[in-house]
Amino acid sequence: MGLIVQKYGGSSVANTERILNVAGRVADAYKEGHSVVVVVSAQGDTTDDLIVKANEINPNASRREMDMLLSTGEQISVALLSMAVERLGCPVISLTGYQAGIMSDSNYGNARIKNIDTERIFRELDRKNIVVVAGFQGWNRFDDITTLGRGGSDTTAVALAAALKADLCEIYTDVDGVFTADPRIVKNAGKLDDISYDEMLELASLGANVLHNRSIEMAKKYNVNLVVRSSLNKSPGTIVKEVGNVEKILVRGVARDNNIARVAVIGVEDKPGIAFRLFSLLAKEKISVDLIIQSIGRDTTKDISFTVAKGDLTRTLEVINRNIGLIGAKDVNYSDKYSKVSIVGAGMVNNPGVAAMMFEALYDADINIHMITTSEIKISVLVDIQDAERAVAAVHDKFNLGEIGSR
Repeated sequence: MGLIVQKYGGSSVANTERILNVAGRVADAYKEGHSVVVVVSAQGDTTDDLIVKANEINPNASRREMDMLLSTGEQISVALLSMAVERLGCPVISLTGYQAGIMSDSNYGNARIKNIDTERIFRELDRKNIVVVAGFQGWNRFDDITTLGRGGSDTTAVALAAALKADLCEIYTDVDGVFTADPRIVKNAGKLDDISYDEMLELASLGANVLHNRSIEMAKKYNVNLVVRSSLNKSPGTIVKEVGNVEKILVRGVARDNNIARVAVIGVEDKPGIAFRLFSLLAKEKISVDLIIQSIGRDTTKDISFTVAKGDLTRTLEVINRNIGLIGAKDVNYSDKYSKVSIVGAGMVNNPGVAAMMFEALYDADINIHMITTSEIKISVLVDIQDAERAVAAVHDKFNLGEIGSR
């Protein structure tokens, strides 16, 4: 039998009943003869609750101290799950990210894994232990605890699967797999039997809350055998793999992202170097920019509009206002009342007219488009946030995605 890495999200271990359910699954895999490494997220809304507590004490707490606080959620989960596995008579040991040898950089709050020392985990596996590892955690060269950002437990699981050369990495969640759209919004959304790494990466980056985008990048790089499954039933889930026969299907899924803010820098000079000056200032602050539009204004000036994550809006405005003279802008305005709606499909690259179909669907639904961006396998539009759910449903129906499902 082989080595399996299983990851369970916060909803899968949200209460005692679900922890016992997960323990049963883990024990079953172990009794089948597999070596089992389990990665666990914090229970339910624990991380959000800890953030609220921190803000009550100090809204401007350092990112290092926030990591010290937020990492505790996963430690609670691994201890409780290990106790539940013990109760079923299986040998088990829980490890923090530090104990599991997960070395990261020092970007507190959004650290990246640099290396994994697998010695301790292999030693425990050799002792026939089930190893339960705290997701979301690492440690840096200063011996500080770091966290890997939202969805970081997915990255922990895939990184461990790659480092341990696992035969399979199973990502367990509260849905049956990857769907053509969020089934809470689109009732006829279908589950996909498989999806390519590139398509899954785009969907994750565009707001589909199934897998963390960095975990997919890592899975593709190291060719990790990856499956997304439900922890609540025995559904076979969705296989994430290299491109297969998906080129015949134009669009595989629709996603929306409400975590969007639009910033418009008004009246900058229409000359070379202005865009570089603006976006280099944001890059130095590690602020990621998505959709960008540059339009000609008046009197040899232009306006530059772009989107950032809502969490980066305050810092973005601070950077621009602090450097408004350097940028040469007359004004800056913003709004966080937008949503990004996107379609993804590897089959789009060789099929003209996909964008026209998407725009027709939005026109028929009387939904206005504010910004557009495209790549070989995706098209994204910015719409008013109150129109986002209707937009997803309209586009999903236009491409008959409800009929794709498990085709």
